[in-house]
Amino acid sequence: MDQVLYYICLPFGYLLKWCHMLVGNYGVAILLFTLATKLLLFPLSIWIQKNSIQMVKIQPEVNFLKAKLMGNNEAIAEETAKLYKREKYHPMLSLIPLLLQILLLLIVVDIIYNPMTYLFGTSDAVAAEFGKFLNVNMEESGWQIAVVDAIKSGKITAGMQVGTLDAAVVSEVIAQAQGLNMGFLGINLSVVPAVAWGIYILVPLLAGFSSWVLCFTQNKANVIQHEQSKINQYGLMIFSVGLSLYLGLFVPAGIAYYWILGNLFSVGQMYLLNLMINPKKYVDYEALEESRKALADAKAFGAEEKTERYRENKKREKADYKRFKNVANKHIVFYSEKSGFYKYYQAIIENLLKKSNLVIHYVTNDPDDAIFKKAEEEPRIKAYYISLKKTAMLMMMLSTDIYVMSTPDLDKFYLKRSFIKKDIEYIYVPHDMMSVHMGFREGAFDAFDTIFCTGPHTVAELREVERVYQLKAKNLVEFGYPLADFLDEAGRKANETKVPSEKKEILIAPSWQEDNLLDSCVDKLIEKLLSDKRHITVRPHPEYAKRYAMKLNQLVEKYKDYDESQLSFELDFSTNKSLYTADVLITDWSGVAPEFCFATKRPAVFVNTQIKCCNPNWQKIDMTPVEISLRDEIGISVDKEDLDNISEKLEELFQNSEKYAETIQTKFDAFLFNHNRAGEVGAKYILKQLVQKAKERKEKGE
Repeated sequence: MDQVLYYICLPFGYLLKWCHMLVGNYGVAILLFTLATKLLLFPLSIWIQKNSIQMVKIQPEVNFLKAKLMGNNEAIAEETAKLYKREKYHPMLSLIPLLLQILLLLIVVDIIYNPMTYLFGTSDAVAAEFGKFLNVNMEESGWQIAVVDAIKSGKITAGMQVGTLDAAVVSEVIAQAQGLNMGFLGINLSVVPAVAWGIYILVPLLAGFSSWVLCFTQNKANVIQHEQSKINQYGLMIFSVGLSLYLGLFVPAGIAYYWILGNLFSVGQMYLLNLMINPKKYVDYEALEESRKALADAKAFGAEEKTERYRENKKREKADYKRFKNVANKHIVFYSEKSGFYKYYQAIIENLLKKSNLVIHYVTNDPDDAIFKKAEEEPRIKAYYISLKKTAMLMMMLSTDIYVMSTPDLDKFYLKRSFIKKDIEYIYVPHDMMSVHMGFREGAFDAFDTIFCTGPHTVAELREVERVYQLKAKNLVEFGYPLADFLDEAGRKANETKVPSEKKEILIAPSWQEDNLLDSCVDKLIEKLLSDKRHITVRPHPEYAKRYAMKLNQLVEKYKDYDESQLSFELDFSTNKSLYTADVLITDWSGVAPEFCFATKRPAVFVNTQIKCCNPNWQKIDMTPVEISLRDEIGISVDKEDLDNISEKLEELFQNSEKYAETIQTKFDAFLFNHNRAGEVGAKYILKQLVQKAKERKEKGE
């Protein structure tokens, strides 16, 4: 007997034994046993009821969230997780009743199949001697029931020698077997209905009916089940009834009897819980219905899109995937999540095309990626639209020399290193200038072979990460950040054409993370800064606009009647006009700050909201992240509780604008590697590696 199952079943075996001793009837004992288990687990049922109500209570918010972010599954999952955390809802808790029901069923099955072990307290060795004596097949699950039936029929009597057992032991077991009456209402609860038939056909029918009653009442009155779709409701009903019919036919009737009682008691318990903790007192059913409609409308719109554009893209993806797989020698592949990523690769790709005859293979998850237009103009760029799901499969079977990506967390989630070609060099190209130990998840770069580093701070941080976590040293290329040079040039031109004005341009451009300026103190900022001598532009982060469109719309609506010469919202993210024309930037932990300061040579005001941190263990690396150190070098930082004197602080910055311009320029020069030649350096490294790999293949005779 499985020891783990034995020790789990033992206390429940004692409980059933005690119930049988109390009433002397096996059927009534099972009834008492079932009721006792329900009472023992009732406190847990109360907890689950409260948790279920909490789910339905927040369901309107969940539905509106899904409607707002329809199609952005990653954002939906992230925001839903935050909502669950805020409301202290445990989604896995709803599985506990099902798991307990299955566990208790397994326990009852083992107890009823083994009455000698649990009801008589007979050891395995003694039971086995009886089994051998009666020549029963002890490989079958019901062999102990067969032994008990044989004893009750007189095949073993007191005084008979059973194996090596003492006469007293034999007599005790016989007495216990004779005292166990497994009959109940004319049915022997040890009989398997599929073997006996006749009146026993009622057992599976009653089991199936009890499951139907439970499912029917749950669909009407259970807090969560009532909110499920009809497909889920009836799907569960069909499964439960089918399982009950199976149990009723192919296991002893006592097990099916327990199942019937459990279902009926669950119905009563559900109505009792609804009486004790009435969901109607906590759930706004009008809001729930409204949210369902909003979600249905969003799905209908998505379904309409899916019938046209979705099918077209699926067909296109299939063709591109096949085309990519059919290319025999792909020496270098670039990977992009979306169209905006090309700007991080542009300088490298342009230099590769200029200095070699290399063919660039470019995989993107965005069917509207600008790379397709580039590929039309440049035949040596081969662009492929492959969805994220397919990209994950493609990468596992990838064969190339170098794979370039700007997505961290390689090998951590769905994007894996190739399973078939182990010597691919995976290169990470940065998409910002910040730290790599606080701004990214722990271990985000562990699986890369080579990191293109933006500046000395990146090299120092990565080497320290390797030392602390005892990692193999990577190739750290002193690369730079081509986008910063582009911004620097754009900022220089904007400064040359900027028309002097007595009215100062204030740009409020926050991040989108928790506690950002728009969620925490934008009203206070506007109140303190609004003036005839200033124009305020509020530019939300694009991700904020995508995730929290409802909140953003409410904010815009709130200020719609304000004079646009004093306050406006920039919601067109295709332009960076406000970034170059602003006299000062006010932000929180957004990565736009260094881009603004380095491009315009003007300072920023950093409001100390909740720190933007992706790695809770960042302090294991004994280095101050540049996100923190830069705040008081290229501007000033203030606490969000101390905004009353924000105007005075701005005036101080304006008065010292020349000093800040000089400081920012000096910092910019030292902060990044290879100004205006990062793309050339990156391309040179890649070509050198490709030459080396070709040489190695030649030496191996490949």
